Amino acid sequence: MPDTPTNIRLGLLETAEFKASPNKNERPNPFDIRLIIVHGISLPPDQFGAGWIDDFFLNQLDPKQHPYFQEICTLKVSSHLLIRRDGSVTQYVPFQERAWHAGVSQYAGEDNCNDFSIGIELEGADHIPYTEKQYQALSCCCQTLIQHYPELSTETIVGHCDVSPGRKTDPGESFDWQKFRTLLTGR
Repeated sequence: MPDTPTNIRLGLLETAEFKASPNKNERPNPFDIRLIIVHGISLPPDQFGAGWIDDFFLNQLDPKQHPYFQEICTLKVSSHLLIRRDGSVTQYVPFQERAWHAGVSQYAGEDNCNDFSIGIELEGADHIPYTEKQYQALSCCCQTLIQHYPELSTETIVGHCDVSPGRKTDPGESFDWQKFRTLLTGR
């Protein structure tokens, strides 16, 4: 991922690798994109780099590969973007479509955040620090999204924990919001 924002073309981030997830559907309004939700994910928990997240979002997770996978292999979930530990970015769902990332959620009194949000997963865990490359890539992705979608701003970026309190804790206490916002805004 470059240190400067990139372009979005046909709903895809030009610098991201695209792997089409079947776990998506139409938004009620494909132009109503006004929230970015930051998540954290690791598969198996607290392990990184094995490629299992791709398999999970593509419905190809083999339950025989790890006991935890037996619990989650039938779930149908996705995200728009995944930022790996090395800062590389994979996109699974075009932005104008609804990815299935937030689940039961509410923002500013409105339910079903998947309808109007973009989900960005960070490969990580609540209690393990995210990498510098991830913060850089996340800020670049968010800058690009803000430039492309007029209802987005630096104020409309939240954690999964903020839209699903009591149910979700990610991106967790290890995510440094101040560092991220400084990178994003330059102040």
